[in-house]
Formats: sequence, structure tokens, C-alpha cells
Amino acid sequence: MNLNQPLDLKTMLSTALLGATLAAAATAAAAEPALTIYNQNFAVVRETVPLDLKAGVNAVNFAGATRMLEPDSVVLRDPTGKVALSILEQSYRADTLSQGLMLSLHEGKALDFIVRDENGAEHVVSGKVIRSGYAPGGSADAPIIEVDGKLRFSLPGEPIFPALSDAGVLKPTLAWQIESEKAAKVNAELGYVTGGFSWKAAYNFVATEKGDTLDVVGWVTMTNNSGQTFEDAAVKLMAGDVNKIQDEDKVVLSAFEVRAVSKSRMPPPVTEKAFDEFHLYSLARPVTLHDRETKQVEFMRAEHVKAPKAFVYDGQADATKVAIVREFKNTEANGLGLALPKGRTRFYQRDADDGRLEFIGENTIDHTAKNEDVKIEVGKAFDIVGERKQTDQSSSSFQKRSEQGVEIKLRNRKTEAVEVRVVEHLYGPNWKIIEKSDEFKKKDANTIEFTVPVKPDEERTVTYRVRYEW
Repeated sequence: MNLNQPLDLKTMLSTALLGATLAAAATAAAAEPALTIYNQNFAVVRETVPLDLKAGVNAVNFAGATRMLEPDSVVLRDPTGKVALSILEQSYRADTLSQGLMLSLHEGKALDFIVRDENGAEHVVSGKVIRSGYAPGGSADAPIIEVDGKLRFSLPGEPIFPALSDAGVLKPTLAWQIESEKAAKVNAELGYVTGGFSWKAAYNFVATEKGDTLDVVGWVTMTNNSGQTFEDAAVKLMAGDVNKIQDEDKVVLSAFEVRAVSKSRMPPPVTEKAFDEFHLYSLARPVTLHDRETKQVEFMRAEHVKAPKAFVYDGQADATKVAIVREFKNTEANGLGLALPKGRTRFYQRDADDGRLEFIGENTIDHTAKNEDVKIEVGKAFDIVGERKQTDQSSSSFQKRSEQGVEIKLRNRKTEAVEVRVVEHLYGPNWKIIEKSDEFKKKDANTIEFTVPVKPDEERTVTYRVRYEW
């Protein structure tokens, strides 16, 4: 294959992928492979297949397919629209050459076997393959070989096979019977859906010992277990929960340019755009993805992101632990402002004494749109302790109401003052706080939040009484 020119595609090539027909035509043929990898363990592959067709029916083999190709997702066409390719038949062989496959191709036929005696001397024994035992993708049975009129449930020795015929394949192969009205040379465009690919995002946050800012580096990790190596591939990464069977008539592209979040004037290594209800990230330079390889690429970098630390106590979820939460706005003004794919977050903090980074916690974030707020729990505070108890409860079936008293204690063993958010979950729509020691905010229909300042080595008590009616 000629792999020299870049692929310029404006269409998704697989109608099976999104259940949609993308009608925009490609403007140029290309030989460089292109991949769109989804974070649901599949990918769309686009390749260029040079065809030298004669008038009539042509047998064409393409030995560059993946081992996990979905055969009914294959699209083969002339991107220029000048040559109509009529595919009479397509077959896909993923059972690459092996001893078991070769034995299966010689069932009912005679083969020679090399047998070594106890002294290492070799001699040849002839036998007939009654059953190969080969089972593609499954557990093999014992082979049955007839030697001198007797059956053996094992190989008598090392089989010797004749030269390879067209029935055997060295790599996963697509084979077509293509009918052409006239002789033509075509750089055909091949696209298909395949398993064996995945990608995920990861974010490394670095905090100073004091202060409310973070430096952020985002990485994407791509894994190729498809059985095929892709050299210098143009790679895109699709983020979002894509349904592979989707009944939309068309996918609409509305692209925008991502701002580089570092101060460098160099173009960003990954650009992002909206793609229907998802987000598409394009790597700026070609990437070689070997089979069974995992590769990382930096896709974003930001400095001095404002991310204040908050202490949150939810005594109904965790009896004594106070959560450490980092909160930031995903905005351009805050040094970010791009859609963040879901992934793992790791937090490091610089030790003021020696300047070295120490790991302080990790979590995950979900897909996060531009201009949305991000809240990440980093860990649990060591020197801040919470305690919650229900002090009393009364109920009246006649009045159709009940009351509960709640007491929350917060102890700060740090040498500095802290502010703790106390989250309380209430039940049902008909509740009312009838007594309280501190002001609160109603967060939603069933949640209230107290903001409680606690001085160093101080214990603060928050109480409230809630009435439920039905």
C-alpha cells in the first residue's frame, strides 16, 4: 500500500456506527490510515486501498484489516465518485496462519510427519488427517490421524505442509469480488468498525502547599489490541456515551477552535470540537499505534487554575470523616474552557521544605462541558472530625407529622481556622426547619447546607429541628 498522502475525510464511513448516512464527500484520496477511537472499546478505521481494476469481475484481497473487524460495517467506495464499485461478494478471514488452521485445510488428505526417535534421529511417517481438531476462537479437540490403517488421537510428529495456497492467510484479510464496467485505477476508501481499541483521559493536578491554585496536565492513553499496527495514523478521540445503534438521519458538525491553555505560542497537541452531542479530539500529529501497544499523548496544560479547597461533612454518609474537595470552574477565564473527557484525577502537592511532589489523593471526573463547575473529592481530612447524632424524635399520627432533633459537632485540631460545609439530607417534600443554631442554604428539595467556621483547636456544635408533615 502507498502510505504517503494525508487522508482528508468529511464523512463517517460506517453507517453501522451511528446509524446515520453522512453525505459530505471526501475531497482527496489518501493512503495514511485514520482512526477515530471511542472510549467504549471500539474504533472506526479509514484506509486507502489502491485498486487496479480490469473490466469485469476482479478478485481483490486486503491483508491489513484488524482481527476484531465487524464485517457488516465495511464500506468500500471511490471517494471521487467517478468509478462505481459493485461489490458482488465480500469475505473476511481472521483465522491467520497456524498449525491448527493448516491441519483443518488438509482434513481428508495425506500429510508427512517428521518423527524423532529417542536418539534424535529423524524419519518421515505418512498419515491421513481425519480430524484436525481446529476450532477458530474456541478450544481445540484432539486431532485424529490415520497411520498404517490405525487411528491416533494425537499427531505422530511434526507435520510438513505443502506450499501456502490462497486458502491460508498470514494476516486478517478482507476479500472482495468487485465488478467494474471498465478498467480503472482507483484509490478506494475503506472504512469499518472494529473492536480492540480504547482510550481514556487522566489529569494530574499539582498544588502548592498554601494557596488555592492548581497546575493541570491532561493525558490521553490509547490502547491498541486489534491485531493490526497502524503506522503514522491520523487519530481522533470521541468522548461521550455513543450508542452504536442510533436512529438519527444525519450528524451535524459545529466546530470551534480550542484555545491553547498554556502560554506557549506552539499549536496545541490536541484540538477539540463539538460533534453532534459528543466531543471530538484530534491529535495534531500522526501517531504510530503498534498492536498490543499503549501510548500516551498530552492533550492539555494549564497553570494557576483557581481551585479553592473546601471541607465538607456529610454525617449521614460518613459518620466522622470530613471530605477534602477541590472546586474549579471550567472556563477560559480560569485557564481552561474546553470540554473535559471523563477520566482519573491525581493530585500532588509540593513540599515547601524540599520542593518535591507528594501524592495526596485521586478520584475521577465525568464528561464535563465548557463553563461547568467541577468538584473533586481528594481525600479525608486528618485533623478535622465530625460527629452527628439524632437527639430526639416525636411523631403524631393524628396530626400527621413528626419532628426530629439533630446535633452535629465539628472539631478542628489544625493550627489554622477552617470553614466546614455541613450537608444534611431531609426526606420528602413537606419539611420545615423549625429551630436552628446557624443559618443554612437550601441546596435542593431534600438538601440543606450549613457553613460553619471553626477556629484552631475549637469544637463547634450545630443543631436544628425539622418537622415533617404528610
